[in-house]
Amino acid sequence: MITVLPIETPGLGDRTHLAHDGTTALVVDPQRDYDRVTDLADSLGVRITHVFETHIHNDYVTGGLALAREVGARYLVNADDEVSFERTPIRDGEVVEVGTMRVRAIHTPGHTHTHLSYALEADGEQVAVFTGGSLLYGTTGRPDLLGPAHTDTLVRAQWHSARRLANELPDDTAVYPTHGFGSFCSATQATGETGTIGGEKKDNIALTADEETYVERLLAGLDAFPAYYAHMGPANAAGPGAPDLSPPSVADPAELRRRIEAGEWVVDLRDRTAFAAGHLTGSLNFGLDGPFITYLGWLIPWGTPVVLLGATARDVAEAQREMVRIGIERPAAMATGTPGEWAGGEPLASHARATFADLAAALGKRDAGPDRSGTPEGTVVLDVRRNQERREAHIPGSVHIPIHEVPARIDEIPAGRVWVHCAGGYRAGVVAALLHARGRDVVAVDDGFDNARSAGLCALPTDTATHGTTGTGTGTGTESTDHRQEIPA
Repeated sequence: MITVLPIETPGLGDRTHLAHDGTTALVVDPQRDYDRVTDLADSLGVRITHVFETHIHNDYVTGGLALAREVGARYLVNADDEVSFERTPIRDGEVVEVGTMRVRAIHTPGHTHTHLSYALEADGEQVAVFTGGSLLYGTTGRPDLLGPAHTDTLVRAQWHSARRLANELPDDTAVYPTHGFGSFCSATQATGETGTIGGEKKDNIALTADEETYVERLLAGLDAFPAYYAHMGPANAAGPGAPDLSPPSVADPAELRRRIEAGEWVVDLRDRTAFAAGHLTGSLNFGLDGPFITYLGWLIPWGTPVVLLGATARDVAEAQREMVRIGIERPAAMATGTPGEWAGGEPLASHARATFADLAAALGKRDAGPDRSGTPEGTVVLDVRRNQERREAHIPGSVHIPIHEVPARIDEIPAGRVWVHCAGGYRAGVVAALLHARGRDVVAVDDGFDNARSAGLCALPTDTATHGTTGTGTGTGTESTDHRQEIPA
């Protein structure tokens, strides 16, 4: 009997898969912190003999090479991928025997030019297919990560690759993608947690729409992806080693202050409520209760030292594990305990939190309806959501700067008290902390955007007005790029 087990990485929206026959195991697309894979194999009493990569990943640093070296497994990477390490090359159509299992490589370009899927067979029956960034649940991997010069070729290749899988594999073949669980490598939001080839034939746009319709719809939904993606492909082609997850050095209050003044990022891992109530002056807030690594990796200038502040050493270790997954190798330092201990007796900073009802009252719009766009002098409403969210509904007169553009566009935010909002509160908390550390007077709107509608703040979804500015300053109000897929925030 063949068993396939997913290993979730919810912070990045990806899955690693381990398949075994009771004795021998293979692994597909392992994350950097591969100790989770070896722990699972040990608990099952199986030996990993083969590690497969579907493609050179763009959203995380692989643990494949280090895992293979540690357990003495063969490391299978497309022969056409340009890499700087020893690997077992594999090409379309080749079959590899793993215990009682047989694995056939299927060239499925689209997410990358050299992408491979792996069809798993046992006892003469097709059991599963590992589709990486090709066929996802209800959608496909995005085709634009290699740059605009490749996008048209790859999006059309992606449609044909999905069709190839559907044509060559039986309907009851289980589909196991790597992406599609929140990853920005997914072209659109994936649907469901499991799937089969037959199910995808009914529901997946790549298998239900003709090529031109698929291409048009897929490209229309693409937008920005995290900036750290630019560093993942080169790191994976170079062959990353094992991560160092040992605890960083402990910083005292004087060192923390010195690091903040030197421009390092001192990151408070507590939730946004606790942070707003009191925090080390100059620190930033990326809470572990939300998509911590996506936004830390997206916003930070690459290479900036990171210091982690956590209530416990376990919190710091969790954040450190997420950091190595995208190639932030080591925190510069850490501190645990309370903000008072981190500040060493110096006064703590704090900022306000509010609801959309509070914002409506501040704007004098509680009963005004959605057609009022004027705002009181010195009041700035900053919308940090993505473009699609903004198009569906927005607060007239608000400044729109998607979260990942805020660090480079802070000077565009008008003078005055800045009320920062998103869709659920996490992104607003991140940006409020960033602005507050720069000396701005901020209010983090920690509320669901549906409440903005009930408070009478929103323009109707059909409103075509462009985003404007509020307060006494000026701002561009220009449309900015952000990804259509929601990372919970």
